[in-house]
Amino acid sequence: MFDFVRKHMKVMQFLLFLLIVPSFLVVGVSGYNSMQDKGEVVAKVDGVGITQAEWDAAHKQEVERIRQRMPQIDIKLLDSPSARYATLERMIRDRVVSAAAGNAHLMTTDQRLARELQSNPAIASLRGADGKLDMARYRALVAQRGQTPEMFEAEVRADLSARQLLAGVGNSSFATVAQAAPTVNAFFEKREVQITRFAPADFAERVKPTDADLDAFYKANPSMFQAPEQASVEYVVLDLDTVKKGISVNEADLKSYYEQNIAKNTRAEERRASHILVGVDKAAPAADRAKAKAKAEELLAAVKKNPESFAELAKKNSDDKGSGANGGDLDFFTRGAMVKPFEDAAFSMKKGDIVGPVESDFGFHVIKLTDIKESKQKTYDEMKAELEGDLKKQQAQQQFGAAADSFTNLVYEQADSLKPAADKLKLEIKTATGVARTPAPNATGPLANPKFLAALFSPDSTAKKRNTEAMEIAPGVMVSGRISQYTPARTLPFADVKDKVRDRLIETRAAELAKEEGIKRLAAWKADPAKAQMQPAVVISRQEPGQMLPAVVDAAMRTDPVTLPSWTGVELGAGGYVVVKVTKVLARDTPTPEAAKRERDQYAQWWSSAETVAYFNLLKERLKVQIKVPKPAPTEGPEALN
Repeated sequence: MFDFVRKHMKVMQFLLFLLIVPSFLVVGVSGYNSMQDKGEVVAKVDGVGITQAEWDAAHKQEVERIRQRMPQIDIKLLDSPSARYATLERMIRDRVVSAAAGNAHLMTTDQRLARELQSNPAIASLRGADGKLDMARYRALVAQRGQTPEMFEAEVRADLSARQLLAGVGNSSFATVAQAAPTVNAFFEKREVQITRFAPADFAERVKPTDADLDAFYKANPSMFQAPEQASVEYVVLDLDTVKKGISVNEADLKSYYEQNIAKNTRAEERRASHILVGVDKAAPAADRAKAKAKAEELLAAVKKNPESFAELAKKNSDDKGSGANGGDLDFFTRGAMVKPFEDAAFSMKKGDIVGPVESDFGFHVIKLTDIKESKQKTYDEMKAELEGDLKKQQAQQQFGAAADSFTNLVYEQADSLKPAADKLKLEIKTATGVARTPAPNATGPLANPKFLAALFSPDSTAKKRNTEAMEIAPGVMVSGRISQYTPARTLPFADVKDKVRDRLIETRAAELAKEEGIKRLAAWKADPAKAQMQPAVVISRQEPGQMLPAVVDAAMRTDPVTLPSWTGVELGAGGYVVVKVTKVLARDTPTPEAAKRERDQYAQWWSSAETVAYFNLLKERLKVQIKVPKPAPTEGPEALN
């Protein structure tokens, strides 16, 4: 079972996403019955249809959610038929679970609902000191989801009821030691293997394609030789710097602002001192502290007798090794930088004074004040440029909200041009060519933002060349853009890619020859193992694969060990072919009791997942689920959205 899980990990993740996590992120359960949009019915659950319009709306919400969670994702994955179908399956999942919960009369009481809402951090933060919920803020919070409190609470009720339904299956699963041991031990066992790899590069010289071969390969594989879609775009950026450029500050306001910030514009008094520290812990016995103080007094007497000797005495005697190496110099400092006894002494001295011993938590200090920088108020002229910048920034922040609203409305209301917004807000229309869906390696600004590029390459933008919505790509930075010229992905002319066609054809056929040779040798070596030409044996396991490729490890661990040696072949596509010989099966190392318990818990979890999948499939049958649109070929797979 663990082998199956590991091999099909993406599939299992997708099933778990569908069945275990009752997220209801696409649309609220309570809103399903109220959605009566007309349109073609694409699926039915318990006789109730899902329309094309509902599907489209749900997928749009899902795409936005995925883009916010994974901004670097290739937007093509979100636009693919497989991704859209995955959204439909999630809608069906939610409706199946909701209908089954209703049929089972699973209800959520007011008390249970209240406990759930109280555990929600966002809602809990809305309670005041008296414990009462601020209803105005609560309504505003749920309004962001496009709901009323009643709609939101009904959705939470339905969610809780659905959890009861699935928990009845998932939480009832368990695994005994006897049940888990065979599977777990098999999963962790080791095997001694030998391999022989048939690499395509060893067969490339055998491939001699003709021009006809190249032409046929080119026509059969046009997607290999495409130029990616590109666009020429124009865009405008609204940010604080742009708003600041339109702001002028008069002299009277500047002078008033200067007067209001006298303290800010005044340089604090600074003092420079040197010291000699005789260190002693404040908790030391009185005798030790007295001894330290006596030494400090001796040093004080020495420096007062010969002030020029201060630096030399500090180097030899100070227990503050950092300043001692510099003759005791502490450089300039302001009030608050030193411990209070030291500060009080330093700021009461005159330049050249020597005092001590000054007692602090560190011991006893002998202090010499070497310089003073008086406090100084900067003049208006000295501060004018800085004050003007501060005021402009403050006013820009105040005006940005209104400018952003105007920007948003203009790019939406006059969606065929950015000029009205640029003219009114004095913005520069910037242009770029060769823009793709994903940011270029050297891209900066909006063209490096995946969300903005995704909006630029949306169907509405590429087909109708309309402005994108105004979007915030950074705090205080909004952008809107449009495509002025769009070039879809296209197959390049054969003459332009002939060399590439030749290389790809040789690679493909060399891989085919490697596979053919590998299959031939595998059959021969099975018949006569003595003729096998294999690499030296190595011991591998799923946890310690060594240098083996994952596909080779998987194949070796899946090989039936009943009769040894056992043989298998592994096709690696463009990587060629590998013949695997399993010579020994080795028991796993005995796990610690803690590890063994974790393994059993994991086994039980996967077993629970399998039972939940089976239960969901049974519910689909009972509720007569019908999907009226074909499932797309799994070229990109539902895991693209997870």
